Amino acid sequence: MASGDELVRLTATQAVALLRQREITPLELIDAAEERIAAIDSEVNALPITFFDAARRIARRLPASAPRGDSHPGWLAGLPIVAKDYNDVAGQLTTYGSPIFANAIAKTTDITVATLEANGAIPIAKSNVPEFAGAHTFNSVFGVTRNPWNLRKSAGGSSGGSAAALASGMVWLAMGSDLGGSLRIPASYCGIVGMRPSAGRVPRGVGLQPFDTLWVEGPMARTVADVALMLDAQAVQSSHDPLSFPRPGTAFVDAVRNPRTPRRIAFSSDLGIAKVDPEVAEICRAAVLRFSTMEVIVEEASPDFSGAIDAFQTLRALLLATVHGELLKRERARIAPDIVWNIEKGLRLSIDEILAAKRARTALYHRVANFFDRYDILACPTVSVPPFPVEQRFPTEIGDEKLTTYIDWMSFTFVITLTACPAISISCGFTRSGLPVGLQLIGQSHGDFALLSAAHLLEQELRIAHQLPIEPRS
Repeated sequence: MASGDELVRLTATQAVALLRQREITPLELIDAAEERIAAIDSEVNALPITFFDAARRIARRLPASAPRGDSHPGWLAGLPIVAKDYNDVAGQLTTYGSPIFANAIAKTTDITVATLEANGAIPIAKSNVPEFAGAHTFNSVFGVTRNPWNLRKSAGGSSGGSAAALASGMVWLAMGSDLGGSLRIPASYCGIVGMRPSAGRVPRGVGLQPFDTLWVEGPMARTVADVALMLDAQAVQSSHDPLSFPRPGTAFVDAVRNPRTPRRIAFSSDLGIAKVDPEVAEICRAAVLRFSTMEVIVEEASPDFSGAIDAFQTLRALLLATVHGELLKRERARIAPDIVWNIEKGLRLSIDEILAAKRARTALYHRVANFFDRYDILACPTVSVPPFPVEQRFPTEIGDEKLTTYIDWMSFTFVITLTACPAISISCGFTRSGLPVGLQLIGQSHGDFALLSAAHLLEQELRIAHQLPIEPRS
């Protein structure tokens, strides 16, 4: 039997292969994860909610093979995973990072978690999150999650606990969700891979607005291959999500087993909308130029994102007001001030502001669709700044430019949210101080397969993913 340290260093793809071959067991992996979490999570604070005994009960009942045989690409064969603390797991806490729900026990398991469980995943813990939404993982219930690469820095958010747990080897796959960049930003900051799939690719639970396309659920892992594996386990059609669509005929893992090289890639360091830290821009530019070694044409180009920042601010505020407006009336004093501001912004919106945002989003979608008639992939930095001090609520400036709201620094991800295009962040290099930098790759609408192919090819060229997992660093 392999040691716990050896097991936590496996990729998810390797671990699932060994599970399918009966060379290791789910119980061995649960033991290894529990040992690793006990050893290091006091420093990182990524997984404040654990339930190993419940996971072991599931492991003992798990069938020996997939419902359709072990060849089923989404069958995870008993792999332990982490759920996000926005997702319900029956019998466990769902706090949303809020003191209002600090003791709330979920009665049922939501559809996103249940889909993974049906495909052989075993939840063992829940990852720390910001209160309700945000891109820096801290809250008054469990405290702040720290970046394993430098414990004095932010792990990003809102899937920051998931990203930090992956980077430090506490788990092999983790759930994430994304409104303005919550899968991609923590992936960039923690040096892992986070993918925002096409809207409808992964069914969502009843707690979300069923006809909203801004908030999606998606996979997080240490490698692109592992993300593809997890997406195969998530991508199903569900009657509980009207936007969900059927599983594709070709498995996403085939995108990395038989990758297709893109022909033409566009790169922009700023998407024409915001300043970017010069070191981040240079690291990303150098990384995307590595596509040239594959005889891929790389050009400086970007769609026109004019109006996208204001449109997203409006539509995000509208969504938060729709979901949390009634809660604000009852619990204002116990809601974080940034979230209060955002909900109130939504409640004050005029019909003209809402119509303008919807029209701007429609126009943007068509401009981006036309752009992808020429280019296969758009690349840009995932985040405009490197990981910031953990004591800060959010970055307040980029260079000499002052930022006005708590999400201004996230613009490279949230304008992509508006397009409904799939996007992925992969680690592409490090700052001079040793902090990870993520490159965001964006594919055309419903182009998840081609996006995974391109991301895998670049990941293989950059040879960074093998550096994970890491020991927490002070």
